Amino acid sequence: MNSTGYGDWIRDFETARRERAGQGDPDWRTGVPLHPAIRRSVQRFQVGEDGDGAELITKAEAAGDAEYASAVRMFVAEERNHARLLALLLASGDAPTIASHWSDHIFVTLRRALGLRLELLVLMIAEVVALRYYRALRDGGEDALTREVAGRVLADEERHVPFHCHRLRRALRPLPAPARVLVTSGWRAALAAACLVVAVDHGPALRRLGVGRGRFAVEVVRSSGPIAAAMR
Repeated sequence: MNSTGYGDWIRDFETARRERAGQGDPDWRTGVPLHPAIRRSVQRFQVGEDGDGAELITKAEAAGDAEYASAVRMFVAEERNHARLLALLLASGDAPTIASHWSDHIFVTLRRALGLRLELLVLMIAEVVALRYYRALRDGGEDALTREVAGRVLADEERHVPFHCHRLRRALRPLPAPARVLVTSGWRAALAAACLVVAVDHGPALRRLGVGRGRFAVEVVRSSGPIAAAMR
């Protein structure tokens, strides 16, 4: 497969990297202990961000598009930086990271068992849920450091979703229109189910952040419509 126009995405990732380098890290000395419900929630999201991305990179390289593979490596680097930021946020409040969580184990197992297209569809479930979660953490965080870290992660996630949509649109294009609708409808159904699980699992934190389970789930599901359309 020849290069398919990922140069703009590479430049986008590079621009973000330079901006992070110029901005530097937050002032971790300003951290305060997180409320127990928010601490547990952040610990679980930190685990989800903390993969090495090796499987995704391998599949991207196997797709035969050097530009896309390069962009995926940059995406993985940003995800690992999210894990680092969240770990340091926890440490600033004297809270540890956790080694694993069952929800992350399920997502990782599914992703590794699938080809690139299906792995991206599973990954997009986590990314869309993360958009609403980090927005809640940014807007409802109880201290300035938490809000700053959440805002930085959210800014990256807002670029990640269109990036994956771009690839999925190309991947789904060869399918007949009814098949594309079926795939994206199935994706929305899987997202809704995953979102309900997250809403229950993180319910105490969501209430503390001023969102609540029901509102969180409704807003995530509602946001998936335009994203599914972009994939098609």
